[in-house]
This record gives sequence, structure tokens and C-alpha cells, in this order.
Amino acid sequence: MTDNTDDRSDDDRSAFTRVRTRLRVLYHGQSPEAVRFQFAVLVVDLAIIAFFIATPLLRGDPAFLWIDYAVAALLIADLTARGLATSDMPKWLRQFPVIIDVFILATLLFPAWLANLGFLRILRLWTTTRRSFLWKPLRKRGLGHWREPVQAVINLLVFLFIVTGFVYTFFAGRNAGIDGYVDALYFTVASVTTTGFGDITLPGTFGKLTSIVVMIVGISLFVRLAQAIFRPHKVTFPCPQCGLQRHDPDAVHCKACGHLLNIPDEGR
Repeated sequence: MTDNTDDRSDDDRSAFTRVRTRLRVLYHGQSPEAVRFQFAVLVVDLAIIAFFIATPLLRGDPAFLWIDYAVAALLIADLTARGLATSDMPKWLRQFPVIIDVFILATLLFPAWLANLGFLRILRLWTTTRRSFLWKPLRKRGLGHWREPVQAVINLLVFLFIVTGFVYTFFAGRNAGIDGYVDALYFTVASVTTTGFGDITLPGTFGKLTSIVVMIVGISLFVRLAQAIFRPHKVTFPCPQCGLQRHDPDAVHCKACGHLLNIPDEGR
């Protein structure tokens, strides 16, 4: 009896190990099958992000809660699979993108209680861009230098939608001139670009402080985007001697200490 129980336990552990190994290959491998799987995951992620962006417009639809819980089920499946695919789950759980995804899952599971925080779901776009497989096609085609500008654009878009959701949630219908989601987006873009048409203003001290934060952070993100696009292309390769991180793509020696470098081609 004991032997049979031990055999079943060994079989269960072996099956669990095979599942984890399979998921690790699919999420982190470079085989054609793994690439197809990663592309499918990316398509699902983009569909989820599109739902998050459209949430303010869909909230009144009778099918909204069904879609909301369906997205929650997809997110649970993705988090579980990514957790099983990692080799160090406690360390993985402490990563900031994972914590954000867990928070987003909470807003999906409890939409009535956390309705005012739903605008933060767009952070899923930011967490998606932190995954390495998203940038593999660029590196393979020698276009790895585009990662920084694309990431800067995404950071700006995430900020725009977060602020738009915040303004819509806390100021719509409160004598601020914001009657819908498009009005909130219009105010956000006008503030971030410091255009300041003045036809929509947030009332009270809280509104003024919100506008100030939006303008300061928005300008910073625009400057970051301009730097990423126009400054000379550098590659990230820590110098073994002095630790300098960024070098010219064709650098042979470190500019700081002169140490011989061996920077791999981006296409490798």
C-alpha cells in the first residue's frame, strides 16, 4: 500500500515537473513552436489592453461583467503559467510587474469594490513590455536600438491613459467641463503638451494640483522620448573593468578606462 502511494506521488511530481519544463520552453524558448506561442500570448495581451482602454465606454453594457470576468480568467491562467515557468517563484512574485498584474487581477475580480481604481488597468501595457520575448524579433533583425524609443512611446501612452482614466473617474460631471471619456483625454493631452486651451479646467485645489503633476510628468516623458529618438545610438554592455554601461555599437575599447570590449552583434 505504501509503495503504491509513493509511486503515485513520484508520478505526480514527475508530471508537475514536465508541465513546468514545457511552460518554461514555451515562454522563454526560441524554437518555432515557442515563438508561435509567445506571439499568441502577445495577441491576447493586446486584446486585453484594448478592453481596458475601452472599459469606460463599455461599463454600461449588460455583457460588461461577463467580459470582465472572462479577462480575469485569462489573466489568472497567464499568471499561473508564467509562475510555473519561472525557476525561482518567490523571486518572481516580488517583481514589480508581477505585483502590478496581481493588482489588475484584483480590480477585475472585484469590479464593484475597486471601480475607482479601474483606470490603473492600463498598466498591463507597461508590464507586457517588460517581457523579453517582446523584443526578440527586433534583436534578431538588428533593430535592437529601436527598443528604447518604442519603450519611451509606450511609457507616454500609459501615462496618458492613466491620467485620462483618473480625470474621468474623479472629475467627470463635476462642473469641470468633462462630460465623457473623450473630454478627459482631450484635457490630458492639452495639459501634457502644455497647450492649455483653457476650455476645460479641473475645479478646486485638488484639480489644480492634478494639472500641475500632469504637466510636469508629461514634459519629462516628452523629453525622455526626444532623447531616445534623437541622441546617438548606444548599446548596453557593462565594461568588465569600470562598469560603464553604454557604448557605441562598434566600440572596441571602453571610453572611460580603455579596457578591451567584446560587444556582440545585435543580431546574435
